[in-house]
Amino acid sequence: MDKLPLSLVVITKNEEANIERCLRSAPFAADIVVVDSGSTDQTVNLAERHGARVFTEPWRGYGPQKKFAVGKATHDWVLSLDADEALSPELAKEIQERFAGLDERAGYLIPRKSFHLGRWILHGGWYPDYQLRLFNRTHAQWDEEEVHEKVEVERKERLKQPLLHWVFEGVSDQVITNDRYSSLQAGNLAKAGKRFSLLKLIFKPWSKFIECYFFKRGFQDGLPGLIIAVGAAYSVFLRWSKLWEIEKLQRKDGQ
Repeated sequence: MDKLPLSLVVITKNEEANIERCLRSAPFAADIVVVDSGSTDQTVNLAERHGARVFTEPWRGYGPQKKFAVGKATHDWVLSLDADEALSPELAKEIQERFAGLDERAGYLIPRKSFHLGRWILHGGWYPDYQLRLFNRTHAQWDEEEVHEKVEVERKERLKQPLLHWVFEGVSDQVITNDRYSSLQAGNLAKAGKRFSLLKLIFKPWSKFIECYFFKRGFQDGLPGLIIAVGAAYSVFLRWSKLWEIEKLQRKDGQ
């Protein structure tokens, strides 16, 4: 297969269950960069076995870590994937066919399809879940956000075929992830000067559930759709609870 002047860039930590699938999905990439933040499993060995140049870097937060990884690429065109993502065969073909005509000033949004609780989730706000994963680093770059990071780019275009995402290992992993992300989100709210609101603590989780399960038709994904909607609501509840906790600790420290 002819290689494209493109770097596949992935950040990792203990991703031995996912990394091979991710790297294998883009065999056309002339360069593979993996930035690892201290894996204790076989992630690094598996990545190197698949031809990746592996760099070890302490965790900086999602945006800064991905930005650092892009800086290690040898090509300006970058395909930035999470380790639990992989190109569908159709998407791999689409990128190869369109590559010569890509606009270097545009970032390319890709519809992401996630697998959870035994099925592909197609409702509840989970699909198409466009993600900007393909860009030219001379005109685009990851921001500095610790969570919900995004690529800053002049304009955006869309690809048609899906990026595949194995989002959680199960319900327990979903709960753990919601706990971790809600802590980061609460910290960002505090840094932005947002204040705790009892009304938001009470009503925002309910509105999130109604949005995901009814308005975005999560009920069409069966029981997994219900579990996902409840999990989304719980994450919002945690976010505002933790903001209250942050403010409480700040008042205590200020005494």
